[in-house]
Amino acid sequence: MKTKAIFFDIDGTLVSFKTHRIPDSTIEALTILRKKGIKLFIATGRSWGLINNLGNVKFDGFITVNGCSCFTSDFTPIYNSSIPHEDIDRLIDSGLTEEFSFTFTDGDDEFVTRINERVQAISDLIELPNARVAPVTDARGKDFYQLMGYFTKEEEQRFNIFENILTHCTPMRWHPLFTDIITTGNSKQTGVDKVLDYFHIDLSESMSFGDGGNDIPMLQHTAIGIAMGNSKDEVKTAADYVTTSIDDDGIVNALKHFKLI
Repeated sequence: MKTKAIFFDIDGTLVSFKTHRIPDSTIEALTILRKKGIKLFIATGRSWGLINNLGNVKFDGFITVNGCSCFTSDFTPIYNSSIPHEDIDRLIDSGLTEEFSFTFTDGDDEFVTRINERVQAISDLIELPNARVAPVTDARGKDFYQLMGYFTKEEEQRFNIFENILTHCTPMRWHPLFTDIITTGNSKQTGVDKVLDYFHIDLSESMSFGDGGNDIPMLQHTAIGIAMGNSKDEVKTAADYVTTSIDDDGIVNALKHFKLI
């Protein structure tokens, strides 16, 4: 089937961790794809308010916060799913935020319970602006699409975070120091389905690019899933094709392999 829609993760896929920008070769390739009528979509763990590194490149729609908030380029809503208030209440009452920092995002705005070395390390890695600091109690009774928990996999298991506290949530980890947290049943795969349905494009006409653990559901779901060369082995194994790294024209080389440019 002809490819009609391509989904791109941002950090480590479209945007280099080294330069914090989209490579010029990728920008040129995206321009060619758009001229061919192929629709281009972002699929990121970032919220809309934190997408600050795409320059002037145009996209037809956005899957943000790992599939929990999807919309078109003119901000027409496609899909939204927020974390249950009961999970937020349990997190507040558990005292876990005294042990670990958490970021709460509603899509446009966010706050962090405190800034520590882990928070700063992730902010520096993907050039995030410093979030405002607020007490966790500010989250009570409000709708959030995603949390970011700054704990390791081992700490997650030791504190039984998803068994006892965030019981309706799923971690979407792409870095050892923290994980994105969204409502169970959502993922970038969910976002892909919602966007394709909105634009009346068949799944067999889709392609995706990613490099992180949170990209695996999307890579396995689209007709062609492409892992960047800088991905971890688990991501490469989930993909149909492994290209070169982002800093070695990975997107361009894959598009040439599949004869799209």
